[in-house]
Amino acid sequence: MEQTNPPQKIKPNFKALAPLAVFLLSYLAVSLAAGDFYKMPITVAFLLASAVGIIMIKGGNLQSKIEKFCQGAANGNILFMVLIFIMAGAFAQTTKDMGAVDATVNLTISLLPASLLAPGLFLAACFVSVSVGTSVGTIVALVPVAAGIASKTGLNPALMTAVIVSGAMFGDNLSFISDTTIAATRTQGCRMSDKFKTNFMIVIPFAFITAVLYYFSVPSSALEYPLESVQWLKVIPYVLVLGAAVSGLNVMLVLAGGTVIAGITGLLTSSFSLWGWTEAMGKGIVGMGELIIVTLLAGGMLETIRLNGGLAWIIEKLTKNIKSKKKAELSIAALVSFANLCTANNTIALLMAGPIAKDIAQTYKIPASRSASILDIFSCFVQGLIPYGAQLLMAATLAALTPLEIMRYLYYPLLLGLGTLIAIWLGYPQKIRNVFKKKEQKQEVAQP
Repeated sequence: MEQTNPPQKIKPNFKALAPLAVFLLSYLAVSLAAGDFYKMPITVAFLLASAVGIIMIKGGNLQSKIEKFCQGAANGNILFMVLIFIMAGAFAQTTKDMGAVDATVNLTISLLPASLLAPGLFLAACFVSVSVGTSVGTIVALVPVAAGIASKTGLNPALMTAVIVSGAMFGDNLSFISDTTIAATRTQGCRMSDKFKTNFMIVIPFAFITAVLYYFSVPSSALEYPLESVQWLKVIPYVLVLGAAVSGLNVMLVLAGGTVIAGITGLLTSSFSLWGWTEAMGKGIVGMGELIIVTLLAGGMLETIRLNGGLAWIIEKLTKNIKSKKKAELSIAALVSFANLCTANNTIALLMAGPIAKDIAQTYKIPASRSASILDIFSCFVQGLIPYGAQLLMAATLAALTPLEIMRYLYYPLLLGLGTLIAIWLGYPQKIRNVFKKKEQKQEVAQP
């Protein structure tokens, strides 16, 4: 019988994180220092970081190193995201050229008071993302509407785009059908309902604070705008797409069906001809080119970090000196956060960090629902803020902005991360539950 060699264990190596540092310095630091978010193209920053990652791969010639990089870029999750971007581009441009975006914008601003546009869209994004279970799907559907509202009302387009991204990350964290919820509960061995109850008590105050902040972020000078008539027929594609998404259909089917419905509506309303429709789809797909290139480069670069021992180093350092339940919870939070930084995919980060987090949780008697909540919350916290994550890249592409412009208004992910750290420090919500249990026990004893 032929024997197969077991896979070699990757040695922890701090230097393996160098490509990530190169990217952050060349993109974030250069853009901030220059005061111009368009100064350093994100594609160039990723190209530099990828080159460093390839050079650092140990063993083999240059060709074999490039092949390992390509294996990371060709990862199934990466290619699935690329397919979603292609379909999203076709859908977004078709609905725009057909007039669905303008019609939906007019409907929204006619229904919502001017002062409630930002918080209203945030709550709408929260509802849609909880129902759909995908932050990217929510962003594809609602960012064009938010950008259109910003254009017609004079509101800051980066602010309005951030409103949608914040709401999208709320649902990504809480939805029962979200990949992150499924991954967190399965790796920790708890019921979704238990995780939801713990998660909900932690995050709902920060969602409320976010809505208030968005309310006060809208300047009074930007609240005067003309109302236009609503073309109801052109709103139908958006309504049907949201309905299909809420019903749980696969995101690819939703986007494909939405493109077809929008195209047929455009033909019926004479918004474009058959060739105009195909031109719109082609234009939308090409418009996703930079996003697709960044996604492929990121996938390859992050694979080099893994191969060179960067993730192994992070895991080793974060799990070495745990001495209390509180530090154990903080270690779980840090573990999934760093994994997410190095993978740019919160579901993959959860699957990687989950088994280690479960061991930590069992050792320090942390309830499975709480460890699952911490994992999910911090994966969404990081995913909602990294400029090379699918959510921010997609939102920036659809709104014709840079990720850095949007990041300054992402109140919810920031509050979510900082607030949950406070919750860990205070033992919330478990301590509150214990107080209520003690009161109930005293009442039972007092009863004759």
